[in-house]
Amino acid sequence: MFRLGSVLNVQHSGLWTVKPQYDVNQANQLNPHFIGLRDRAQREGDAMARAFNASQVAYRSGQGARAKELSEEGNTHKAEMERLNREASLWIFRENNRNSQSGDIDLHGLYVKEAVKFAERAIIKAQRKGHSEIQFIVGKGLRSPSAQVTIRSAIEDLISNYYRFDAAYHPDNAGVLVVRLKPDGALGCT
Repeated sequence: MFRLGSVLNVQHSGLWTVKPQYDVNQANQLNPHFIGLRDRAQREGDAMARAFNASQVAYRSGQGARAKELSEEGNTHKAEMERLNREASLWIFRENNRNSQSGDIDLHGLYVKEAVKFAERAIIKAQRKGHSEIQFIVGKGLRSPSAQVTIRSAIEDLISNYYRFDAAYHPDNAGVLVVRLKPDGALGCT
């Protein structure tokens, strides 16, 4: 049985034309390398939490030396988690933007804090090059729980409250935030 929207009602040479079952804007998020990096980072984060919790238990029970060992173990897991997430974010950002037009920045697949960092770098780079606008592909926020801060809302906040640039969503795509940069190259920060 076909899902609604999975097949076009057009027949070509007796064959049905099938639409892809995934959002092409998020295709790189399905890459095994990327998934593996994020999974390994998650496991390191879990190990970090266990080590820090065990460190607290050891400390409360008077085992200071053991608490210190566990704390150091937690810090080792934290450093590895951060390294893996950094590698994953660099990979997905590079892949998402490999064939992008100048001034189009795709932030799909990034965690919110990562997206904000990449957006800040892109703004500075665009300003230095004298661009008048930059477009952030932030998505529509449809895959995020309503109470969760999304890339979309974080970038809106960055643009309006920190940089104080004018911005609006693209009339043909509500997942693209078009930001008007300052003509004099000023960053607009307060």
